[in-house]
Amino acid sequence: MTGLEILVLIAVLIGVLVAAVLVRALAPFIVNAVVGLVVLFLSHVVFGLSIAVTPVVLVIVGLGGILGAAAVILFALFGVAFVP
Repeated sequence: MTGLEILVLIAVLIGVLVAAVLVRALAPFIVNAVVGLVVLFLSHVVFGLSIAVTPVVLVIVGLGGILGAAAVILFALFGVAFVP
């Protein structure tokens, strides 16, 4: 192995480690977002609620999960926000 190959190998290993740390850090937010969006979808299918899915809604649901989805649903029901 030449010095360049060793350098590239070290760079790839560092990149893989950084990616693994980022995935571990973001996994709870991804799970929250998916669960929250499923709750919003089910509220639309079961109850016929119409909620505008905007970037703000996605941030609230992503950070809050089920509680964030409940807050968005309540705001939409009372006509405060997120009404299409």
